[in-house]
Amino acid sequence: MGLLEGKSGIIFGVANKRSIAWAIAQALSREGMRLAFTYQGERLKESVEALTTTMQDSQLVPCDVTVDAEIDSVFATVGEKFGKLDVLVHSVAYAPREDLENEFHKTTREGFKVAHDISAYSLVGLTRAALPLMEKAGGGSVIAMTYFGAEKAVEGYNLMGVAKASLEATIRYLAANLGPKNIRVNAISAGPVNTLAARGIKGFIGMLKHHAEKAPLRRNVELEEIGNVALFLASSMSSAITGEVLHVDGGYNIIGL
Repeated sequence: MGLLEGKSGIIFGVANKRSIAWAIAQALSREGMRLAFTYQGERLKESVEALTTTMQDSQLVPCDVTVDAEIDSVFATVGEKFGKLDVLVHSVAYAPREDLENEFHKTTREGFKVAHDISAYSLVGLTRAALPLMEKAGGGSVIAMTYFGAEKAVEGYNLMGVAKASLEATIRYLAANLGPKNIRVNAISAGPVNTLAARGIKGFIGMLKHHAEKAPLRRNVELEEIGNVALFLASSMSSAITGEVLHVDGGYNIIGL
């Protein structure tokens, strides 16, 4: 039997086969977890559907995380299909391109609101909607994706770094709030990976090169490695870990000058 046999989960944020969320899905599915996936808009539906149909018994439902009614609909569907929920993976982030590329002091009020709504508040909304299904499972694991730019100022990351800092604080407060219900909330802070979302960051290729040169392991992180850490957080092997940000970055975060 797989490590997650009999467990069920939902993953927000798969865009294509290079998505971190898809690497996580592969790791969880490999160990026996039944999965549901969401997509936003018809533009992404086809690519996500092509991937998820390769997984037996998977579910695919639309969801715009800025719309509470759509969030409620997603978890109603998951409840009907799975009956309970053990794992929620949040790999959702967005900031307007101009607010990423401009000097930070030029960040717009609207861009700031949008980035925090989608990148940070959505974790609250999704977790709240998942709560009844996780309570039926006797507890659960919520896993979010973050980046070192939440801790230190990273050139080109700008508004997204501030939104990710909000996400990391949100993780700690959710963990403290939901711990008595046996629900754990953690984040993975992955090193830079060449995903669709990452390509929107100005100077990203230079960021990859710098990371590989400076990280103690002298390389960039692989998608499979991120997936395996998510597997650990989803499983009973991490049963006493909550409110943490686990760095999966080849040690880059420990280096000063």
